[in-house]
Amino acid sequence: MITTKYVNYKQVLNLSGFHVILISIWCTLIAVLFHFFNWQWMIIPWVPVALIGTAEAFLVGFKNNQAYDRLWEARKIWGGIVNSSRMLGSMVYAFDTGNEEVGKFDLEDRRRKIVCRHIAWLYQLREQLLIPTEWEHIKVEEEQFKNIDHKRNRLIKAGFPDYGRTPIFLNKYLSEEEAELQSHYKNFATYLIAQQSKDVNELKNMNVISDFNQKQLQDCLNEFYTLQGQAERIKKFPLPRQFASTAFVFNVIFIMLLPLGLVSEFAKLGDWGIWASIPFCITIGWIYIIMELVGDYSENPFEGLMFDIPMLSICRTIEIDLLQMTGEKDLPDPIASKNGVLV
Repeated sequence: MITTKYVNYKQVLNLSGFHVILISIWCTLIAVLFHFFNWQWMIIPWVPVALIGTAEAFLVGFKNNQAYDRLWEARKIWGGIVNSSRMLGSMVYAFDTGNEEVGKFDLEDRRRKIVCRHIAWLYQLREQLLIPTEWEHIKVEEEQFKNIDHKRNRLIKAGFPDYGRTPIFLNKYLSEEEAELQSHYKNFATYLIAQQSKDVNELKNMNVISDFNQKQLQDCLNEFYTLQGQAERIKKFPLPRQFASTAFVFNVIFIMLLPLGLVSEFAKLGDWGIWASIPFCITIGWIYIIMELVGDYSENPFEGLMFDIPMLSICRTIEIDLLQMTGEKDLPDPIASKNGVLV
């Protein structure tokens, strides 16, 4: 997530710098061919180019709306996880029938176990959502641009020392036996919630909590299943590629035709107008490229890039809240943004 009030030039260049270079080369080439070789045959009227640009603007606008809906829904899902996590922690420590057969220390251990397992579930869910799918940018760059993917993605993550420490968190908040089970499950996060249900049911059977309390806790755990499923739906079902790909192809066609229609219009101003068309072509093409890229990078909110949901920061916030409920004094520091990015 970008935390600065305005996107700075480094972020813009990181996103669209390569595209601007390509647009600049193409627009300059057309101007050179028109001026020095007088290639009139390649010039097209401006009206059809403008019509294509108008149609592309509508299509990109539709795509961006859908991408924003996916991004905002993902943020609401994690907002729900925050609220439900706090409710789980408060209920675990509030519900108590006062059964004297259960020792105080044993009860405290069971409560802390539930809270710690939930913190482990948070980091495990985040880790599962960060696994690249074949349509995400980070997967494409790892396969096709192995030498440059660090520039856009990995350097962002390198600024956050806790980014890849999920195994450490699992070992910290789970028992050794439970942590070793991670490799045995395809979806370890669902297993952790299932274990929570067993522990809650055990507390009910021991008469530590009432039947009604057990139902409330189980409803909260069921909500975590629902929120996890909603996040996995966004992760595993992309924005329909027919819409995303069509917008990209039309954008390329428009930018390719743009200097062919614009250079002749500027040539009416004189020879200097031919060269003046270059910065205008670049500016218009850059605007369309930015519109395309903003939607393209927003449609996958769980890639772990600077445009996505700051899951690490949210997990740390919940971790601090729950540990405070257990009476823990040695709390981790909140995740702070670095270079205008929060992950």
